[in-house]
Amino acid sequence: MIAALDLVPEQPMKEERRSPASMPDAFSFRLLATDGAARRGEIATAHGTVATPAFLPIGTQATVKGLAPEAVRASGADVVLANTYHLMLRPGAERIAALGGLHRFMNWPRAILTDSGGFQVMSLSELRKVEDKGVTFRSHLDGATVELSPERAIEVQNLLGSDIAMQLDECLQLPASHAELRRAMQLSLAWAERSKRAFERAPQGNALFAIVQGGDDTGLRLESARVLTDSGFHGYAIGGLAVGEPQQVMLRIIEAVAPALPAQRPRYLMGVGTPEDLVEAVARGIDMFDCVLPTRNGRHGVAFTRFGSINLKNARHAEDPRPIDESSACAAARDYSRAYLHHLVKANEMLGAILLTTINLNYYQELMAGMRAAITAGTFADFRAAAREGWARGDVTTS
Repeated sequence: MIAALDLVPEQPMKEERRSPASMPDAFSFRLLATDGAARRGEIATAHGTVATPAFLPIGTQATVKGLAPEAVRASGADVVLANTYHLMLRPGAERIAALGGLHRFMNWPRAILTDSGGFQVMSLSELRKVEDKGVTFRSHLDGATVELSPERAIEVQNLLGSDIAMQLDECLQLPASHAELRRAMQLSLAWAERSKRAFERAPQGNALFAIVQGGDDTGLRLESARVLTDSGFHGYAIGGLAVGEPQQVMLRIIEAVAPALPAQRPRYLMGVGTPEDLVEAVARGIDMFDCVLPTRNGRHGVAFTRFGSINLKNARHAEDPRPIDESSACAAARDYSRAYLHHLVKANEMLGAILLTTINLNYYQELMAGMRAAITAGTFADFRAAAREGWARGDVTTS
């Protein structure tokens, strides 16, 4: 385990223009401790500090579905994710900028990371055309033609005023052929350089993260990581995982790529994942995560707990007076019976989705806080084993 230290920034790029790696601003990353490959750190932004490992609740359309910002913050979240593509279409980035920016618009005074819209290149594959210049979408709202280039993606994120912007990339569904993986990886590298040039006009204090692509091909991933780190960014993401490949493939890629990324920059695994995914990825050196699972599953009757997931739709909960977790610090997990939650879910009552989303986000944040404490104490291996034991035990009894 290493003691807290401020790490020396990377050397500026050889080019004369201002670059993300050399500009003085409000963004910084400080590595506080390590335990094996697991890392405990802090990201400083203009809207507060983000403790890492960190989980970002998904606020795609300037809202974490079902919860007020105060409830999201109360769960322990330091940062949320919003989406460039969706906010560009509705209500519009220019409108949000005119209203004071995304922080004011959604009443979230903490840090915001914006996804560039690259995931929609995959998820809306029937509605888009990918070319070297960028992506042309047919809007899922009204069918209008919308163009998203690396430059436009950065412009939109600047208008939103997010603290961390992501480059535009192409994310492929796996499995995919080597030729397709290489093509998408090279296109993403070209878009990263264009994103970086466009980001030179960003307000000081903002950060730009690059995205390592290459699918399940370790060689392509390492090539992508090398080019991006040579170029210099505030942070580095691993994209294009948890998109159809088995967990062991995802972990193999993380294990190969994380050590190839600069130790003095945050490492962000995009779109992941289950509680087990988070623990295993932290064990391999990842600092940041986002995923729809805790909010989406909460809306569909599933609670995440230290005893694994619980499907409240199941009839066995109809007469169960126990709470989800009687020792939880989260009131929703501690003060409502499983029978009542089952009733709310079956009756399709809004409160059921709200309570279960609250339970899930609190559990995810408790998991991240537990990992941070364990890394600081040098007991991460014990924490990892205890978490696995709890999930394997299941929710049959909490006594």
